[in-house]
Amino acid sequence: MANTRKLGPTLVMACIGVFVAYLPVTTVSVSLPAIQRGLGASTSDLSWVSDAFVLPMAALILTAGVFGDVHGRKKVFQAGLLLCTIGAAIALCATSIQVVWIGQVFAGMGAAALLPATLALISHAVPDPRERGRYISYWATALLLALATGPLLAGLILDHVGWRWIYLVTIPVALITLAVSVPLVTDSRAPGERHLDWPGQLTVMVAIVALVYGVIEGGADSFTSPEVTVAFVVAAVFLVAFVLVERRSDAPMLSPALFRSRGFTATALVAMITFMGVIGSVFVLSLYFGLAQQLTTMQAGLRLLTFTVVPIVLGPVFARLMHRIPVRFLLSGGLLVAGIAAVTLTTVDADTSFAGIGWRLALFGLGLGAVLTPMTATAVSSVPYQLAGMAAAGNNAFRQFGGALGPAVLGALLTSRAASTLPQHLTDAGVDAGSRQVARQAMEGSGFQAVAGQDYGTQQGAVLGSLGDSFLDGMHLAMTVSAGLLILAALVAVTLLRRPSSPAPAPQIPVPAEPVPA
Repeated sequence: MANTRKLGPTLVMACIGVFVAYLPVTTVSVSLPAIQRGLGASTSDLSWVSDAFVLPMAALILTAGVFGDVHGRKKVFQAGLLLCTIGAAIALCATSIQVVWIGQVFAGMGAAALLPATLALISHAVPDPRERGRYISYWATALLLALATGPLLAGLILDHVGWRWIYLVTIPVALITLAVSVPLVTDSRAPGERHLDWPGQLTVMVAIVALVYGVIEGGADSFTSPEVTVAFVVAAVFLVAFVLVERRSDAPMLSPALFRSRGFTATALVAMITFMGVIGSVFVLSLYFGLAQQLTTMQAGLRLLTFTVVPIVLGPVFARLMHRIPVRFLLSGGLLVAGIAAVTLTTVDADTSFAGIGWRLALFGLGLGAVLTPMTATAVSSVPYQLAGMAAAGNNAFRQFGGALGPAVLGALLTSRAASTLPQHLTDAGVDAGSRQVARQAMEGSGFQAVAGQDYGTQQGAVLGSLGDSFLDGMHLAMTVSAGLLILAALVAVTLLRRPSSPAPAPQIPVPAEPVPA
């Protein structure tokens, strides 16, 4: 049974912690058009705003989990809150897009610390696995609430003050939680000996950063440019090095033994592919609401709310269904629903109404709600007890890596497609040669916002209309790819999980005795 004296404060602290960690995801996403206007950033620059947060989260989440096992989960929890505060303060004072990136990096590091630490605190307070699952669902609800309320908070702030103030919300919440946690949260460590896997951490970090850099810069410029080619080569070399290091390590950060379990391998791939499509779609939709529909941040937030509220409301239902419906059918069915929703989003245009976009987003959220709980539960239950914590952290890492690639890949596709179709739209609209040249150069140099910021005289309306049409071309391609990714994830789930998965054999390494579910 749970330690009732500590359970209440621990659960509250854990839920607030994950809320702080995920609040920047949608708060910043819906504010991207305002950031772009305020700082004159390109579309490629905006991709890095999102990825500067997600990349350190993906690269450091495994290390943060091990650090908590070795040095104490409470310390990692408090360090995460402090890093989120520092990141928000830096972005709050930003005068350039590069400073925003730096703030996002610190916030991402804080989120990497908070995710495993909050789960470990709950695991320590609730030793019974069955009872623990109920409290983990509260944790997941707090995460979804952060995604749901972020756009509304951003809209409320941007309606009255500048975009920088969206970062102010995090600071008092994180600092108050940090102060309250000192007397209320009990520290814990994993029993046994364990140490940080520095070679594994360094190799995987370089591989992730190089890969995402190559995707972003390739989409903005050319995938055959020397720097992009070098980035992909570096990513491949360090990924191979990571695998070799982990195979030989006496305390691997991500044990190769995990991948002997078909259940863990399937859910890791599903997590990566799914979040690549989902987070990439949120990025594209945020630009659509701001650039194509010219909505305020609050209006965009209300539309995105339909996407996040559905899984919050139906999450407990799907948690119960996973004990009655085979996981492969629940996962693949939810992913197919989300994929169909993404397909319907390829038919929207600049004039699509709230009702017209709302049912599509609700359908998307319905599919996602059927995926989240079964995906993480399967990852943990398909491995031996002593590897459960590593499996949970590994599933989170794959999820965040997919989330990092999503805006990079879909943003690159959107920009590339829009740039290629803009000249024809300008010609069809009867725009003169001089204005076509200015618009093309602006698009190639800095993206959509630069084109919209030029003065075209009497042809201003025709150019902006052509820009909107080219943006929709790019968006429709991006959402088609998102749908393909979700359907691919469904095929992975239904194929690899078609038979019960045998747990992977436990390697002879010092791993924590307490599982840390995700």
